[in-house]
Amino acid sequence: MNDSVPFAPADAAAWTTAPHGESTKYRRGVLGVATGSDRYPGAAVMGVDAAVHTGVGMVRYVGPARATDHVLSRRPEVVSGTGRVQAWLVGSGISAGSLGELDPATAAAFGHASDDGVPVVVDAGAIPLVDLGPLAVLTPHAGELAPVLDTSREDVEADPAAAALRAAERTGSVVLLKGSATHVATPDGSVRLVATSATPWLAAAGAGDVLGGVLGALVATRQGSAEADGSSLSPSDLAHLAATAAVVHGLAARRASRGGPFTMTALIEQLPGVVRDLVVEGDARG
Repeated sequence: MNDSVPFAPADAAAWTTAPHGESTKYRRGVLGVATGSDRYPGAAVMGVDAAVHTGVGMVRYVGPARATDHVLSRRPEVVSGTGRVQAWLVGSGISAGSLGELDPATAAAFGHASDDGVPVVVDAGAIPLVDLGPLAVLTPHAGELAPVLDTSREDVEADPAAAALRAAERTGSVVLLKGSATHVATPDGSVRLVATSATPWLAAAGAGDVLGGVLGALVATRQGSAEADGSSLSPSDLAHLAATAAVVHGLAARRASRGGPFTMTALIEQLPGVVRDLVVEGDARG
């Protein structure tokens, strides 16, 4: 039985944080990113580019030399190397079976992501490589979630809302299950959301990398605001931010699509306008 609550753009507006007169790049949130590989440097570029366009204060990127060169060429404002962050994004473009198979820089960054005590957005490739728990948000599609549940992709797709909840219960983390409808669940089942803003044209390579960047930026920004108030994010907060990322991602895709195919770069270029509409108008259309 699907008792997920629909999550609309107007709901996302409440979880999209705008800077104010006292903001600095640090108070706006710093996102650590450990994504990409020598084989898949584009995953790092797209995730970082999406995070910057979503409005985070700073991105610190850590990865192999080839991916780092591509990231800095695309986004020279990004800082290379580790440092204090409000959230991590890890795993996009990485398919290593163990930490020992990662390049030393990425392996060290995964250690930071596990130990820093801040929220971590975890792409499916990193699920077995970082410590999961209530501050983690996992972002698999059905095929990636199936092994977590020891089941088939078809079983996940038959009831994605239930599959997301089972995975959240099993891992102790918030789960965002990507698909034609995006399902989000907390480990205790108290928050179950579904976002349906996307277009079918979004089923393309790189879409998940962009979503990770959007979610990482939203989490880092919100965590920065929480720290300024002496608080921190809860699994419920992370679930709402995950649903917000799905909405922002889907609306940007619709604007890029206009009913037809589009590139991930075109989607990323639409992100600032969607964020602007949410923080200024309190709503947005695709």
